[in-house]
Parts: sequence; structure tokens; C-alpha cells
Amino acid sequence: MTDVVVNLAKLSLKPDTIGARFANEFAEIGTLLGLKALGANYLVVPPGKTSMPFHRHHTSDEMFFILSGEGIYRFGDERLPIWEGDCLGAPAAGAAHQLINTGSEPLRYLALSNNTNAEVIEYPDSGRVRVDVGLSGFHRYDGTFKEGGRLTPLGYWEGEDIDDADNS
Repeated sequence: MTDVVVNLAKLSLKPDTIGARFANEFAEIGTLLGLKALGANYLVVPPGKTSMPFHRHHTSDEMFFILSGEGIYRFGDERLPIWEGDCLGAPAAGAAHQLINTGSEPLRYLALSNNTNAEVIEYPDSGRVRVDVGLSGFHRYDGTFKEGGRLTPLGYWEGEDIDDADNS
């Protein structure tokens, strides 16, 4: 049976550290609560770190609620100061976004999003694009196509065998 109540202070957090810049501890509370369409994560980011690369979703709205700490909300070309009590929006197909802990204490926040069966995510700093899609379930876990890389612009028919040889 899934829980219908979880207490943030009692959660078992999983560490997630990539290189010297990206670090957090997190718990997927939406999954613990048995939620399918609503993603909900609790994140704790150490001072001087960020949890995710600067990115932009094309189908998923995101909302962040700052529980404690302070930092910068990088939203498009803006760098907005944030602290306890702030609620931040990242609309689907809107500006790229990233939370950075610039304080001396851990930055604790809830990240909420709609879980979709398809998502395209852009990473403007690196020029990468990620595509996760699948007919059933949540794209991140149940995707039947999950690939990423850098795109090369092509016309619709470019690279296709259109058999343009004269057969007469």
C-alpha cells in the first residue's frame, strides 16, 4: 500500500552528485504518495551547488516552492534572488530555468510537475536536446524512445531515399 501522508523530515534522501558543480539529495514524494500524473520531489542542495543543468521543458510545467535557504533562480536571461516562502513557475515551452544555491545553508525545496508520456528538453548551455516518449506511463520511466544529443538542422526530406533517378 502506498502512503497518503509523508513527512519531509522523515524521508530517506538519495544522494545525486555529478562532478563538482551539481549536487543534491532528493526523495520522489509523488511516487511515495502513489501519484501518477503529478511529479513531486523534495530536494536539498548544498551551498554553492545546483541540482540540474539550465534546461527548458516543452510539455511539462514545473513549480518550485522554496522551504528554506536562499539562492538564484536563473530564468531565461534573468537571475532572480529567491528565499524561503517563494513559489517559482517554469511554464512548459517557456524560458529555460535553473535553481542555484548561493547561500551558506542548504537550499530545500519542493519541485512539482505534470508527468507526461512525452517530453522534449533543451539544455541551452551545452546545446543538447533530450527526447523521452512512450505511449503509456511516464516518459522518464516508461519511455520507448529515450535519446539525447546535439541536433543538426535538416529539411523534412533531407537524408531520405526519395528515388529521384529517372526511371523512364
